[in-house]
Order: sequence, then C-alpha cells, then structure tokens
Amino acid sequence: MPRNHHSESYDLSDAEKRDLVQLINAGKPLPEKYRFILFADKREVELVWNGKSREVCTTVLPFQTLEHIDEPRKEAKQEEPGLFDTRGRQLRGWTNKLIWGDNKLILSSLKSGALRRQIEDAGGLKLIYIDPPFDVGADFSMDIEIGGETFHKEPNLLEQIAYRDTWGRGADSFIAMIYERLILMRDLLAEDGSIYVHCDWRVNAHIRAAMDEIFGRPGFFSEVIWQRSTTVGSSKAIANRYPTLNDYILAYNRDCERFTFNKIYTPPSEEYKARFRDKDEHGYYYWNTLATYSEETFNRLKAEGKLR
Repeated sequence: MPRNHHSESYDLSDAEKRDLVQLINAGKPLPEKYRFILFADKREVELVWNGKSREVCTTVLPFQTLEHIDEPRKEAKQEEPGLFDTRGRQLRGWTNKLIWGDNKLILSSLKSGALRRQIEDAGGLKLIYIDPPFDVGADFSMDIEIGGETFHKEPNLLEQIAYRDTWGRGADSFIAMIYERLILMRDLLAEDGSIYVHCDWRVNAHIRAAMDEIFGRPGFFSEVIWQRSTTVGSSKAIANRYPTLNDYILAYNRDCERFTFNKIYTPPSEEYKARFRDKDEHGYYYWNTLATYSEETFNRLKAEGKLR
C-alpha cells in the first residue's frame, strides 16, 4: 500500500540513537520509520511490496534475424499522411523490427547493447505503448472446441513459468514484474518522450502508483478512459456489482516540460455542423465567427491554428 512520509531533515534523539545501536548490534530489523528518516532516497508516496528491489536487468543478448520481409508495394498518392508508413520498405538501422523474446531481456539489450547508439543518434525513442497482462489469476489454460468436441488445453512449460513469475505471488509478483520493466523503459525514453500504459480496473491503482514513483508525479500527463463495450450485459451478470465497461491508458512524460502532443481531430457531428453557416469553395463547413470576432481577429486566430 502507498505509505506517506515526510521529506524534511530529522534529528535523532539520544534515546532513538541508543535504540538503533542496540537493534543493529542484536542483528534485528529496524522499525519502518527509520527507513525514511535515515536514508536520503525519500519519496512522498511509495508503493511497497514484498521483495521490492530497484535493481534492473543488465543482460545484453545479441539479436538474430529469423525472417526478413522487404516487399515494396505500389505507392499510392495520399492527400493526407496516415498513422503508419504503408510503403512496406525496410528503413535503415533499428527501425521496423518485430523482436521476439522476453521483453525484459529485450529492453535490457536495447538499453545497454549496440543498438542504443543508433537509437539515440536517430533522436531516441519518442513513444512507448505497452499492453501488459492484467487479468490477475489467469492460468493460461483454456477449453478449445474442435469438430464439435471440447478439449482442455493445459499450460505449456513457458506459460507455467510466465504464470509463476507474473502471478505466482499474486499482486506482489505482478508489480515486481512491471516495475522493473517500467524502469528500463524510462531509461530508454528520449527526454521529450512519452509512455502510454494500457491497464484495467484490477491493476490501475498499482501501476499508477509505480509510475508516479518511477517517472515522478509531475510526469503524469493524462488518463485515457475508453469504453470497450457498448452493452451492460444481462441483469443476472451485473446483479451484484456495476458492469465493467472501461479500460484505462495511463500517459506519462519523461520530462513534463518537454513532450510532444499531436492534437486529435474527430469528424464533426451533425449537431455541430448545424452551428455552421455554409460551405466554402472546397466543400468544407465554416462557422459564422464574424458574429463573435472582428475579421482581423478571425484571420489572426485562423493563422495561429486556433480555428479549424
């Protein structure tokens, strides 16, 4: 659970000093309060769990190419660029790579390996999006229907190891897993980079507390709440609780003063269009802002990109 503590300096009394000496000489653990008093690494709020460690993986493994796909596609002229490069051509260096393996080892190899220089020379990683497992208690077993028959699939060895490491001790093991990886991701991010973490109601609070600690509370940028279902289910399914319809995306910046945010525009609704007066020569609606602004102010706001 998050623990509150003060960050100001604290002078030990003679009695406290004697108690500490006696505990240390006896080889006994110190009371929890002294951890925050004696050590400089203080935080206003900290997420504490069994076995917490700030050590991260430093392994560097070589990347081996298993498959290379580089098929040029017919390039169609687009009026506006899309989100992804659809040309199908391999760019130079470290881009356009699908890397298979344990993401902790991959992150560690990217951070400390040969690709780190290439990444930084290209401007660094500007954006990281992760969708970690958050279905606490999943055991990777499932029932599969084939030809009208149902077969029960037990988890294989890799899945059993993943379950043990991620959920074996419940929330403690999950937080330990995600905490180490988030530290590696923070260290890989460019100074003006951002990270988006997808989670659900089960681990939202834990991940946010961990990210506050790793990125700093000022690094919190936004929480995107999106509705993943438009139905509330049957009354029987939700009789004992509210329906679960939303997932969450926590957004943090490496530097709260330097980050990139591209404005998002959505198609206007018919009700919104009703506020517009007419269409211009290109078929776009425009709003009768001259009733509110002078022509000079209107042109200035339009030039500044504040009217669209």
